[in-house]
Amino acid sequence: MLSLPVELTHKQARACLAQLLAGVEAEASHVIVDAKPLQRFDSSALAVLLELRRTCIKASKSLEVQGMPPHLGDLATLYGIEGLLPRS
Repeated sequence: MLSLPVELTHKQARACLAQLLAGVEAEASHVIVDAKPLQRFDSSALAVLLELRRTCIKASKSLEVQGMPPHLGDLATLYGIEGLLPRS
């Protein structure tokens, strides 16, 4: 399972994405991202998750986001992308 950091804003997005993308290779066909640690974030968190999703699709893997903070889910709905980030 991959995990998001406590803080994911524009400042941390590039490094976080690189770390997550490296982790995708080690995962089986179903990639799970734990978003529970996420406390401080902006819309960059959604951009990171969307790029992770694209990478998973290219690798024929599915993506699931667990423990998405309610406010991040609200942002996804606001931007009309909630259906692109399957949650559990």
